[in-house]
Amino acid sequence: MKKYQEQVNKWFEEKGWGYWEPLAITARLFEECGEFAREVNHIYGPKKKKLEEKKKDIEDEMGDIIYTLICFANSHGIDLGEAVQKSIDKVADRDKDRYKK
Repeated sequence: MKKYQEQVNKWFEEKGWGYWEPLAITARLFEECGEFAREVNHIYGPKKKKLEEKKKDIEDEMGDIIYTLICFANSHGIDLGEAVQKSIDKVADRDKDRYKK
């Protein structure tokens, strides 16, 4: 994740741009999550795509979500690699006896 965070930050710096405000990034994140959910629904759910709707890819939508999270993390000095590891550790500890083989 660090590599991607650095790549995005470098690109923003080269363009002379700043990151959006936290609420704007959050709104963008939820917009991207909605697009992801819509694609999942088109593929696995009962709501099929309309003929005039553009074909999108779940992988692309996931990438948009991660990119937006990178922007939020960079604007707040958060190391996403560390954040993900904390979540993995938390779930592993919490669920260590939850499921049996």
